[in-house]
This record gives sequence, C-alpha cells and structure tokens, in this order.
Amino acid sequence: MTDNLKSVIEALIFISVEPLTTDRIKEALPDAGEAEIEEALRQLIDDYANGPQAIRITPSAGGYVFSTKPEYDVPVRALLQIERRKKLSGQALETLSAIAYHQPVTQAEIAAIRSVDSTHSLHTLLENKLIKIAGRKEAPGRPLLYRTTDKFLAYFGLDSIDDLPSAEELKKLMEQGNG
Repeated sequence: MTDNLKSVIEALIFISVEPLTTDRIKEALPDAGEAEIEEALRQLIDDYANGPQAIRITPSAGGYVFSTKPEYDVPVRALLQIERRKKLSGQALETLSAIAYHQPVTQAEIAAIRSVDSTHSLHTLLENKLIKIAGRKEAPGRPLLYRTTDKFLAYFGLDSIDDLPSAEELKKLMEQGNG
C-alpha cells in the first residue's frame, strides 16, 4: 500500500458531499484492491484520530466524513455563530422517534404510538429529508409507509439504525437527566 492511496482516499472523503462509502471508493479506484483500500482507510482514520489535527474521519450513515474533534466544537460553533443542528420541535422529535424505532410505519400507527395527529410533523420531517416514503402497506387503503433516511443517521451521528439506544439505555439516560 502506498501513502498515495491514503492521500487519494483522503481527497475523496474531503470532496464528497455525502458520507463516502467503501463501495464508492472502490468505484472511484478500480485499480486498487479491496483489502488495500480498507487498510489505507483504516490507517487514515487512525492517523487523524491520533494526530494533532483538529479534525477526524468518522463513520456516518454507512460511509465516512470529516468532522471536528469534540474538543474544538465550542469554538467552531462560536466562530460560525450557528447551532450544531437545526432544532426540531418536540412533536417532530417524538414523531421521528416513533418512526426510527418502529419503521417502516404508517401515519395511523404513528398516531397510535403518540396518541396525537402527526400530520404536520411528518411534513416537517419529509421537508428536512429525515424521513422518506418507503412504499405502501398491504392493508386496506394501502397507507403510506415511512422510514428514516441516511440524512437522519448523519444528523444524529449514527452509522446505522442499529446504533440507536435500546429501551434500557433510554431509560437510564432519562433517569440520569431527572436525577
């Protein structure tokens, strides 16, 4: 493996608009072997994690992105005068949680989980591309099914939906917050 391959992969991650998957890297570098790419990527991640740079390469939405190391988060936000994430309303977060944990799910199922109408929240989440329509349920009326998107994963810093906290972890977090 050459340092040049690491540099090329670094450039690909830097220029990519979305999290860059290993499959996309392989497409861009057809002459490089799969094991060689994965080793170069592993070394590159390690170099950034242990180096003096203020940035790192992190897994996100099944791919890789550059992100600021946590210790630089406050000054970066202060300089840019922006919040880390656009705030979602409590209703939108509840709706998003219902979708994330029960997907694919219909609007009626979301309403049953939340005990309120979620039409407005669904529109907001669709507009923000945090959820998408994933087809229709084989049931009377063939209602739309909703599921989370890769943007949802990136928004919450998750690599996959499996990274969501379990019910037990959520309960502990809530107890710590109230304690």
